[in-house]
Amino acid sequence: MKFTDLQLPDFFKENYTKFPNLTPIQEKSVNVGLLEEKSLLVCAPTASGKTLVASMAISRILGKGKALYVVPLKALANEKFKEFQGLLEKTDYKVTISIGDIDSPSTYLANYDLMILTSEKLDSLLRHKVSWLSEVKTVVIDEIHLLNDPTRGPTLEIILTLLKTLINPQIIGLSATIGNPEMLASWLDAELVIDDWRPVELKKGIHCD
Repeated sequence: MKFTDLQLPDFFKENYTKFPNLTPIQEKSVNVGLLEEKSLLVCAPTASGKTLVASMAISRILGKGKALYVVPLKALANEKFKEFQGLLEKTDYKVTISIGDIDSPSTYLANYDLMILTSEKLDSLLRHKVSWLSEVKTVVIDEIHLLNDPTRGPTLEIILTLLKTLINPQIIGLSATIGNPEMLASWLDAELVIDDWRPVELKKGIHCD
């Protein structure tokens, strides 16, 4: 399957001309309803194309509503911000990053189409009952397996519970490893998409002496 065959905006197709063919996890995601705004839990190895699954969902929703990309770490937020800046630079859509000032409603965010946030920042925005929340149609949760983390997990669980209750957006959960993916997918009301393809073969061995 090729990107050019999909109902995706031209800016997306032009940005990814060097990757004409979908990877296995991307094709599976499309086949179960990614572009029909279904929620997905995507589990695949590192570098298998999970972020591009999220990019497809975000690109398709822009113009119809806002999108959020939620990450656990500030360094990862900066990385994703630069990536989406490149994707959207020739469009009228605006992307921003918000990873600090967690006690503020950050009203300026209402002017943006795509927001890269830490889970703590999104938690703050939800508590401030921001007026633009109803415009959010797609939410990507990167490293969603951190639901099991004793420090970050509770905040992430509260965020997802509030999002499902208040606006019920398309949720795209991304992870390289989850111990109980079926249970998590059921809780998210999401389609489970799993694939073990990786671009570089993983070899395991024992180093001795």
